[in-house]
Amino acid sequence: MNNNATKTEIPSHWSLFGRSFRNTALPLRLRNSIQDQQERSEILISIIQLLIVSIFGLLYAIAPKTFSQEADFAPVPWVLSLYLVFSLFRFALAVNRKLPDWMLYLSSVVDIALLLGLIWSFHLQYEQPPSFYLKSPTLLYLFIFISIRALHFDPRFVIATGISAAIGWVLMVIYVVFNNPADNMITRNYVEYMTSNSVLIGAEFDKVISILMVTGVLALALHRARNLLFESVVEGSAARDLSRFVPEEVAQRVTRSEEGAITGKGEVNECTILFTDIEGFTAISETLSPEELIDALNRYFSLVAVPIARYGGVISQFQGDAVLATFNVPRPDSEHASNAIRAALEIQSVLEGVEFGEGIAFNTRIGINTGPVVGGLVGSGDRVSYTVHGDNVNLTARLEQLNKDYGTRIILSDSTLAQVPEGSFDFRELGEVAVRGLNRPVRIYTLDQSRS
Repeated sequence: MNNNATKTEIPSHWSLFGRSFRNTALPLRLRNSIQDQQERSEILISIIQLLIVSIFGLLYAIAPKTFSQEADFAPVPWVLSLYLVFSLFRFALAVNRKLPDWMLYLSSVVDIALLLGLIWSFHLQYEQPPSFYLKSPTLLYLFIFISIRALHFDPRFVIATGISAAIGWVLMVIYVVFNNPADNMITRNYVEYMTSNSVLIGAEFDKVISILMVTGVLALALHRARNLLFESVVEGSAARDLSRFVPEEVAQRVTRSEEGAITGKGEVNECTILFTDIEGFTAISETLSPEELIDALNRYFSLVAVPIARYGGVISQFQGDAVLATFNVPRPDSEHASNAIRAALEIQSVLEGVEFGEGIAFNTRIGINTGPVVGGLVGSGDRVSYTVHGDNVNLTARLEQLNKDYGTRIILSDSTLAQVPEGSFDFRELGEVAVRGLNRPVRIYTLDQSRS
């Protein structure tokens, strides 16, 4: 396996604010994944906005009305109604995934404008001088509007909302100061400010600074969180891509390990090995064009892989026309011997009658053996692959070849038979064979269902 084939290169740079990824450099599939998460976040933001306007409406409904009952115009219900209509419109766009960036910027500004409009209307509603609304606790909702923008995982919208809030509050203060040229309401006495409708410029300056500081801190935190989001999407994609080259369980271990994909670490476990090979493949390949040959092999491997996966096996290698699969390594399976036999029988069944070209059938021979193996990543430099090694792997390949001598399709060893509950399958003994590298002869069996 070439690691570069599964590695997503993303231009980035390091700075005081952490590692920064360039969104436009990401592959389209990753950008689409991130976009999907952000669109889902906008639905959540819209729901929160509807909740906020509902809270405003409830508070207004239960709060005592101190304004004149003879007044012809009550501005608060109108502002709340406008905000409700806008929030519902925004929610509809979010649900239908039709919120472009310009609409998100506009939404940030409109949210702040409607909230400040609501605050501004308090002095009309309650028949007080404009400085009255500067002490309204509703100002705190500005921070809620700024913070919910963080759900989009894009600091631009947090900054847009925070700047809109700061500018809006400055304009609210300017309106108070210049509304009545004869009395600008400004004081330097803090007690007078707290006990009257006077304006303390320092206090309003503190509010603006607080808005900008919260915006800055949130934007910085979001910038770092966004990079982590990109990194998690990239690593998740890399793990999915890696699982196409190595077993999924191995890919998960690699992505979660401290060292990554390194060679030299193996695990010894007992497993059942299944080895398949196509009878007379060399002669068949000469009758097919390269394109037809690759297409036929891909179709064949797809058919063979299904029974192996269904019974818990893991394909460790494709070797030319051969398949090496393991049961109980790396995926635990207490019935690995029986499941390997079931997979072998189903492989023979699914291939029966299938043509891989005009009049071309792939007759598959299978060897099955059980014993300890060493599983791990092997290779050097940037090229590694996962495989299993040991005498039992070699024995399995030898058993597959013996099918040609005995006229069978499936041969298994006595060590596999010993792991199978009695009566599970109908076995037929073929005899004993001497295998190079082993000190003892191996008694071999076939299955009555696989007689040719």
